[in-house]
Amino acid sequence: MNNTCEAVWKNCLKIIKDNVNLQSYKTWFEPISPVKLENHILTIQVPSQFFYEWLEEHYVILLRKTIKRELGDEARLEYRIVIDNNSGENNPLTVDYPNYNTGSNFNKDVSIPLVMGTAIKNPFIIPGLKKVNIDPQLNSGYNFDSFIEGDCNRLARSAGYAVAEKPGGTAFNPLVIYGGVGLGKTHLAQAIGNLVKMKHPTKTVLYVSSERFTNQFIESLKNNATQDFIHFYQLLDVLIMDDIQFFANKDKTQDIFFHIFNHLHQSGKQLVMTSDRAPKDLEGMEERLLSRFKWGLSADLTLPDFETRIAILEKKMYADGIELPRDVIEFVAYNINTNIRELEGALISLLAQSSLNKKEIDLDLAKKITRNFVKSISREVSIEFIQKTVCEYYEVPIEKLREKTRKRDVVQARQLSMFLAKNFTKNSLKVIGDHFGGRDHSTVIHSCQMVQNMMDIDSDFKKNVNDLQKKIQLSVS
Repeated sequence: MNNTCEAVWKNCLKIIKDNVNLQSYKTWFEPISPVKLENHILTIQVPSQFFYEWLEEHYVILLRKTIKRELGDEARLEYRIVIDNNSGENNPLTVDYPNYNTGSNFNKDVSIPLVMGTAIKNPFIIPGLKKVNIDPQLNSGYNFDSFIEGDCNRLARSAGYAVAEKPGGTAFNPLVIYGGVGLGKTHLAQAIGNLVKMKHPTKTVLYVSSERFTNQFIESLKNNATQDFIHFYQLLDVLIMDDIQFFANKDKTQDIFFHIFNHLHQSGKQLVMTSDRAPKDLEGMEERLLSRFKWGLSADLTLPDFETRIAILEKKMYADGIELPRDVIEFVAYNINTNIRELEGALISLLAQSSLNKKEIDLDLAKKITRNFVKSISREVSIEFIQKTVCEYYEVPIEKLREKTRKRDVVQARQLSMFLAKNFTKNSLKVIGDHFGGRDHSTVIHSCQMVQNMMDIDSDFKKNVNDLQKKIQLSVS
């Protein structure tokens, strides 16, 4: 291979890299090797017939323009395709394939004669999917770094990470991730796929929705190509199937997926599935399929708690390079507690309103925006109001709550105020501690535990707590 050939292709790659996304570049252009350059004809070597066809079908215009830019209007591109050698020899066979793409005839069903008398046939290609060097169909933005961990998702996230580290080699096969709308099922499932591709680049990963899988199956039935359809999916190392609940009452689709599932599982391949409910609650499913969904681990995603919602907003802000006042962040996180999608939507709306109307983002703007996401916003309960209510009830000066005194009545009022602040305000433990003389989060946790213990053993104290809770509830109703 001469230097001129390498230099020309290196220049071509610089142009190509600026015109395709990073994943496509790594999949379709990094494996290419320049072979020779003669008479304005650059020959490149590609790993397979399918690889050649995919380049011709999807990147022929880009390749043509790039080559002509480097070598002039007379430039042409030819391919050398590597063929598996079934004769037992060590060296792979290759065949040269000229590119006739003045008008391009890459859509024709062609085969190439080889010395051994065999031929390369177009593989079965499911629309939108690739058979060799399969595009995993993953969103690179969905990764573990951007998936905030909390009590609501710790099991699912930990299991997903273990699966990505060792696909098919853990007890979590299949891994079924389930939960309501907007809680991050798709994000986590694709994060698994992206980490597998990073740690195991030779593994074949595919993310597909159940709806797309069903449509592809129907198309294969029309074309009498069901076996090709099954064979394609059996080639995978990791299959990520989104929204399996939509297989309900689709008997033929369930049957075909059952056979694919069995083959992959028995071959030690990894299956990851998402659903809006636990496998035991799925309706319209064959029992044999449900039993297989239960073989591995079913991990749920629940509503994120206040601290996790704060962390999600802060992560989003950091990624976008923006800062918001602390009271705004806490207000949004407190009032939007249905799902993560709405939480991020509220943040985007805040930024848009601020930019379009040239207003600073403050609490008033946050209240206005948040009304679009929740039916009603409860009047906020402040920690100061709780302190005042408790101190009046116990006849303790409010400033005593911030002091280090160990008098029994003050300690009890302080602990109860922390307990109620944790239950009614959803402020972080640190923020609550700051309102009581800068005490740390462990003090707040201890106080809440002490109040709960006292309620369990002292009926009079429990009655006092209930009275105070009713006073606070009436103030915000």
